Amino acid sequence: MKLPLEGVLVLEFAQYLSGPCAGLRLADLGARVIKIEHPEKGEAGRKLSIKNLWLDDSSLLFNTINRNKESFAADMNNAEDMETLRRLIARAHVLIHNFRPGVMEKRMLDYESVKAINPSIVYTQISGYGSKGPWAKKPGQDLLVQALSGLAFTTGSYEDNPTPLGLGIGDYLCGNQAVQFILAALIRSRKNGKGTLLELSLLESLIDLQFEFFTTYFASGKMPERAHHHNAHSLLSAPYGIYKTSDGFIAIAMMSLQQLNKMMESQVLTQFSEGDVFSKRDEIKVVIADLLLHHPNDFWIQKAQIFDLWIMPVLNWKQMKTSKGYQVLEMEQEIASSKGGKKITTTRCPIRINNKKLYAGKAAPALNEHTQQIKQSLL
Repeated sequence: MKLPLEGVLVLEFAQYLSGPCAGLRLADLGARVIKIEHPEKGEAGRKLSIKNLWLDDSSLLFNTINRNKESFAADMNNAEDMETLRRLIARAHVLIHNFRPGVMEKRMLDYESVKAINPSIVYTQISGYGSKGPWAKKPGQDLLVQALSGLAFTTGSYEDNPTPLGLGIGDYLCGNQAVQFILAALIRSRKNGKGTLLELSLLESLIDLQFEFFTTYFASGKMPERAHHHNAHSLLSAPYGIYKTSDGFIAIAMMSLQQLNKMMESQVLTQFSEGDVFSKRDEIKVVIADLLLHHPNDFWIQKAQIFDLWIMPVLNWKQMKTSKGYQVLEMEQEIASSKGGKKITTTRCPIRINNKKLYAGKAAPALNEHTQQIKQSLL
């Protein structure tokens, strides 16, 4: 299958997660993505291990987020290497970097300098907090941005400490937002030959993620308040939340109390009206929680299906992997190490094109693996 971005050349001056995440998605869509790496150190993400897991000489994380790319070694402090990079930039359609403000400017690889080499290039710069202001040069690490953005106060219940999401949500979100606007800018460039400067930050992406909370706060002047019990969304009423049963947990989404009580058959719940679901949110949730403890997951799930209620079991990854709902998606793919040895299983691109799932099992590159080949084919 011919992929939409075949023929598009992307230069990835990026490290860790946000920039490489954008490059990964562009590669999944058919673009040729070349990582620009220091000849000796490589991209810093090569040493960012998750659970101390490694494949060859690089972290497991590096191998998963940099599959299907090429590695070009260049020292940006070396004049000869910089001249080579400028020649490569002249051939590129997209440039991505996620260095702190000032790094690319110092090396004369800022947008204006790059545009002088290649007027039609889509130049994408990702930062932690934007290019200006008191936080601009602070480390743009995901946990720190979650802390500053207020996101940590949306997770957990009222008495809990601020609770971060247990993954790099800002990095992944910002990287994928970058792809959306890169695609738009490529269409614009194809139409009129003009380049585009795209500027994104992890902080702005996480603020955008919380638009419901911010809009509510702007309108009311009041902070969204997490439920004291079983909080799942600070702006939603009872029964919305995750609850323990006698042998596991279930998630209950939006529904009226009358609907829920068809399943629960509780005299206590009849004492609450639909007008109480916000003002007495915690009282209602406590009643629901006590009732659910009397039976196992399967009992409640079967009853929920009878009444067509929005209720699901809460699965861990092992349970989800064995479920038919997961298996039919065929989300897994194998990739080998760049040295052709041990294989690892990771996830595929979550998009289908013309009913075709997108698999890209090409290994993440070894440092400097493609430098000579790229020079021969492009320079």
